Amino acid sequence: MSCPAAPLHEAGVRAVVELICTEHDLDWKRDKFGNVIVRLGDKSAGRPIVLAAHMDHPGFEVARSPGRGRWEVQFNGGVPNKYFRSGIPLRLLPGNTPARLGKRIGKAKRFEARAAAAGQPHRPNPQFAVWELEDFAARNGRIHGRACDDLIGVASVLATLIELKRSRSRTHVIGVISRAEEIGFQGALTVAESKLLPKHALIISLETSKELPPTKMGKGVILRVGDRASIFDSESMRFLGEVAAGLQARESEFAFQRALMFGGTCEATAFQEFGFKTAAVCVALGNYHNCHPQGRIAAEYVSLADACSMVDLLVEAAKRMRDFSKLTGKLPRRLGALLKEAKRNLRRDQ
Repeated sequence: MSCPAAPLHEAGVRAVVELICTEHDLDWKRDKFGNVIVRLGDKSAGRPIVLAAHMDHPGFEVARSPGRGRWEVQFNGGVPNKYFRSGIPLRLLPGNTPARLGKRIGKAKRFEARAAAAGQPHRPNPQFAVWELEDFAARNGRIHGRACDDLIGVASVLATLIELKRSRSRTHVIGVISRAEEIGFQGALTVAESKLLPKHALIISLETSKELPPTKMGKGVILRVGDRASIFDSESMRFLGEVAAGLQARESEFAFQRALMFGGTCEATAFQEFGFKTAAVCVALGNYHNCHPQGRIAAEYVSLADACSMVDLLVEAAKRMRDFSKLTGKLPRRLGALLKEAKRNLRRDQ
């Protein structure tokens, strides 16, 4: 989270992802579009589970530089117009040049940005800009930062893989850490269209999602049954539900919720439209896309306990993939028993 990123400008985050993979001896590679694919185990361990998260966050791309400490910047990502106010501090990168948001240029989300201090030295060719907010802080049981979305998801993918490798679990897990989600799932779509993932894989999208009733921050990982655009695979979500319930029965401190999180559309929808069985998990997010409820730009935040519960669930799900049919078959077996009982009762009382 200390690495600023924007759509198409994820190099800093990606460098840290690749460093962590190397430090933990995880098998990783970049695909031809710059997404990072991480693999643990192989097909001998059974049906693969794919954990997908994205590296980018809404931000500005530098469109042109007229000079004299001025730039034209285009905002990419979902933030309402009312949040773009002149004078908001920005950071131009590379170079960490302090700047401020200026006047709007035309009807699109294009603005003038000016160096924060006249005559201040700056790197001549910045490529993108982000809100000047704290990169990362952990306090009072919460993680705060410019981009919890979706770097909490990225960290959770890596934490899950590291824990599975540490415990020497026999699993088949693939991490897909993608680019440019905020401008139309561009990295996820290139992976979905490629032949990098087995078609029988179960894909789980990891996100931070705007806190919406009935979910509550601090009440655990959310089994996300759908988003604004789609409802995800029923059998796959039932599998996660059974895994979560079993984990909770064994570990009383583990908490989970289940809800339709309709605040946005996630990568599960993109993978689903390419024929993959998909599921999704998320944690409740405060100040979604840096939008404070009072109309100002602010750091995002999540519950640390929620993020840890997401990792706990994914570790357990990877270990239980061999039991997928057994767990998802509980409901049909129960309904079958109820059907037999119904036939006996209804024949007697007709």
